[in-house]
Amino acid sequence: MIEIVEADFNLLAHAEATIELMEAYALDPMGGGRGLSDYVKANLTAELAKRKSARAILAFVEGKPAGLVVCLEGFSTFACKPLLNIHDVIVALPYRGRGLSKLLLQKAEEIAIDLGCCKLTLEVLEGNHVAQSAYKAFGFSGYELNPKMGKALFWEKKLGEAAK
Repeated sequence: MIEIVEADFNLLAHAEATIELMEAYALDPMGGGRGLSDYVKANLTAELAKRKSARAILAFVEGKPAGLVVCLEGFSTFACKPLLNIHDVIVALPYRGRGLSKLLLQKAEEIAIDLGCCKLTLEVLEGNHVAQSAYKAFGFSGYELNPKMGKALFWEKKLGEAAK
């Protein structure tokens, strides 16, 4: 049995499942290949719970944590409406190929519609062709305002301790 639920970080099972799945993702080459820091393991779910703009969706298969999507509400200045950014999409290795990413993305879309969002956004690594195929099948495409200017690039500048 597959169960897709919006995470409630006040429930220990949801908090533990989130950390377990995030750790598996962090250890995967697509997640950087290094585990989560002790600080992240100890604080992530409490920090997400503090943020009204954060949403998480969990997939359980036969009661075991199998997938996770973490979303953060943003704002589209061009549409003057909220958007929902899908920050992490995780399906644990033993559960891949079962359609869980589609079910998780469907739930994210339902949440975005309920919030009155104008769009869903996400980032994906250039070399993650499996994820790109899943996202394209769900209706995602590269972001561009003007085809002559090309598709948007996702950049970062690390700050504080992360910059070291």
